[in-house]
Amino acid sequence: MSATIATTESTHVRERVARIWFGTIAVVVAIALVIQIVLILTGGQDANSGANATGPIGTRLVRLFSFFTIQSNLFVLGTSIALALNIFRDGKLWRVLRFDALLGIIITGLVYETILAPLVDPQGWALVATIGFHYISPWATLIGWLIFGPRPRMTWSTTAYAFIWPLLWLVYTFIHGAVTGWYPYPFLDVTTIGFAESVRNSAIVLVIGIMIAVVLTFLDHHLPSLVRDRDAGAGTKGTSGLG
Repeated sequence: MSATIATTESTHVRERVARIWFGTIAVVVAIALVIQIVLILTGGQDANSGANATGPIGTRLVRLFSFFTIQSNLFVLGTSIALALNIFRDGKLWRVLRFDALLGIIITGLVYETILAPLVDPQGWALVATIGFHYISPWATLIGWLIFGPRPRMTWSTTAYAFIWPLLWLVYTFIHGAVTGWYPYPFLDVTTIGFAESVRNSAIVLVIGIMIAVVLTFLDHHLPSLVRDRDAGAGTKGTSGLG
């Protein structure tokens, strides 16, 4: 009996720690997002591009939310809040959204560190937002998933569905760029490097994303996690989709 009680208490502790972890990630991303929105509205520096925001307010906001970085962090923000509230959240739509958060934010961290960081020089509050978006959010999200899970959540169909958003983002980016002449990242800027080079760069990032997704799915099937569903139906009971 005492062993059972000790095990139950240990399980509850792990669940509380996991909820605190994901809740903290949500707070960090929310703060970074508020800072960045204020900077955009006041003509301050954009942490994504390093440039000061110019043009009409509507255009500034459209451009801000056109960045893959911002969209990835929004996925992280939403799913982290959900996990902080209910660590056992599950459902078909939920799995895709959580996979998009994890995959997107890993790509965000890698692309920023290897390609974008040398091209931007964030200062002041933009630097604070950069640290939240590009350093804390990606790796805290990955570490949290590796340690806490919960697992299993990723089927191969989930993996496939998770690429709908990145593909739609690429289509939107090229259409929006063709209409306005603005592209969110230099390696996609058709006006500077040409359409063929932009498509080639997109394909490279997409292939890297597929490789990461395959690794994540494999790990999800084989790695243990500190948070486990209490019974076979705990992850899906009453949590269909986002409910």
